[in-house]
Amino acid sequence: MPAATETAITAGESSTSFVTTVVSFFAEGGPFMYIIFFVFLVGIAISLERFIYLNLVQTRNQAVWKKLFPLLSQGKFKAAMEEAKKSSSAIGKILSYGLSRSAYATRTDEIEMAMEEGLLETIPGLERRTHYIATFANIATLLGLLGTIMGLINAFTAVASADPAQKADLLSASISVAMNTTAFGLMAAIPLLLTFAYLQSKTNQLVDSMEMASVKFLNVFRQVQQAKAQQNKSAS
Repeated sequence: MPAATETAITAGESSTSFVTTVVSFFAEGGPFMYIIFFVFLVGIAISLERFIYLNLVQTRNQAVWKKLFPLLSQGKFKAAMEEAKKSSSAIGKILSYGLSRSAYATRTDEIEMAMEEGLLETIPGLERRTHYIATFANIATLLGLLGTIMGLINAFTAVASADPAQKADLLSASISVAMNTTAFGLMAAIPLLLTFAYLQSKTNQLVDSMEMASVKFLNVFRQVQQAKAQQNKSAS
């Protein structure tokens, strides 16, 4: 038999054995395995939605900032405000608050407060539903432990009426099956916790970038105002 054919057969047998092991592991865990799996799927769905949303926000913010910063640097605040209002990005909303206030504000701290208001309105949208991922991770772990405890209760109940010669084997087998739910709960919880940490870091990064953009705008605004003041002094 050719070596390639033997390799293909071996790979097929290994794949079948793995699938059989997974199905057996899942079936032996009992009804709690299905509940944990459902919790895991909901957590993954939220994670994917948040990942896509946060990356979309980041892309939009970067695109708008590339358009706005040159206008701000040139002191074209009116054109920048029109561009910011047309944008649906988070950073566009924040800067539109500041640019609108700069039209009649006498102090920069008024502009800063206006942008802070826009940032506070934006943050809840970035953080929405992210905390549920950690909650579902904890629920998966607790369900795994609960499934194990219920399995152990059933195991000891079954052993109590079993033949004394078979008690040790029956108990060890029952405990092994009961531990499946704890193992699966942890397997579901660990990826969810890692995903939660990543999304939390991504959210903080976006908030920091918007705060940095606000500070850059204030610095540019001060420079333009100082330049105008010097021009007026020179003219007079």
